Amino acid sequence: MATTKDSNTVLLLCVAAIFSMTGFSTWPALLPELQAAWGLSGKEAGAIGGSYFAGYMLAVPILSGLTDRIDARRVYVGACLLASLGHFGFALWADDVVSACLLQAIGGAGLAGTYMPGLKALTDRVTGSRLPRFIAFYTSTFGIGAALSYACSGWLALVDWRAAFVLGGLGPYVAIALILRGLAPVAPHGGHVPGVAAQIGALKDRAVRGYVLGYAAHCWELFGLRSWIVGLLAFAATQGSLPLAPATAAALINLVGIPASILGNEFAGRRDRRRTILGIMLASGVLAWAVGAAASWPLLLLALLVVYQVVVMADSAALTAGLVAVADPARRGAVMAVYSMAGFGAGFLSPLVAGAVLDAGGGNSSALAWMLATGSLGIWCLLAPLALRR
Repeated sequence: MATTKDSNTVLLLCVAAIFSMTGFSTWPALLPELQAAWGLSGKEAGAIGGSYFAGYMLAVPILSGLTDRIDARRVYVGACLLASLGHFGFALWADDVVSACLLQAIGGAGLAGTYMPGLKALTDRVTGSRLPRFIAFYTSTFGIGAALSYACSGWLALVDWRAAFVLGGLGPYVAIALILRGLAPVAPHGGHVPGVAAQIGALKDRAVRGYVLGYAAHCWELFGLRSWIVGLLAFAATQGSLPLAPATAAALINLVGIPASILGNEFAGRRDRRRTILGIMLASGVLAWAVGAAASWPLLLLALLVVYQVVVMADSAALTAGLVAVADPARRGAVMAVYSMAGFGAGFLSPLVAGAVLDAGGGNSSALAWMLATGSLGIWCLLAPLALRR
């Protein structure tokens, strides 16, 4: 039975996560504007978006692995400072592909020390039968943070695009205040196995490997969609009437995924988790192509994007809760590091590949190019069931 203290801890970490992510969607929200202003190709724009996840991928083995040996609370605070540096730096110094990629990577490294370490802070403090549900609440908060970042960035960009990145740098300080004031220190629930050795050892577990592969396929699709959704909607707006600004529409579409993630985990927990996840992946892989094919019809595209977002997010919490259930508590930080590195590594490559496909298909003014680029997001979810069956 969950206590009030447990519920308050989960709520605190969810709110802190939202503030730590104020800069998460800033580049995707401003992509059409900055791509045109800086004269970027689709591949270059995708590289800037993907660099955020590259920074995450490189930092997460260290930062998440540390949480087996020191309190995740300390890692979280330091990472918020790093995220703030990346977003403020982008506002001040970014003016080309190289500087933008570097500063995006710094911001992504900051997220590496808040998202999974935040989950580790939760599992170190909360136990019991309701833990899978609490994990679903926490992971679903990611969608709230992404949606608010889209919306706020789009609105501030009407004044000045740099102001949107300044906001991204301010949010992590609110997260720091919440964590320091509301989260009591605890001893980590980890062992003394060196971080790298523990992470390599984690992959020897077949169940862990399955969840790692599944999360990589999920993140390839999800983060590729989040990187290019505003660009896709901006193209649709040139083909007909779009009732909302692209960044606002992207924010609202992201929000519909939150209940889908929570309910997907509840459904998977009551049935065969593996079969549920595989079925969701197949559906989302097919929908990726359907969304791309609808790029020239704004209203149809909006409707399909809502359905697509629901399906994409339906296996998110189910994957993470399943991983936590099979992970050795003494190596949970290392397991989360490997899991997160695989997922966000896929998130780094996906926007880059989608941008390259967009260029090869005719550029961001071609409906065929958008169909191919969007379809590329679902390719691994279509193939993942074959890999996981092996």
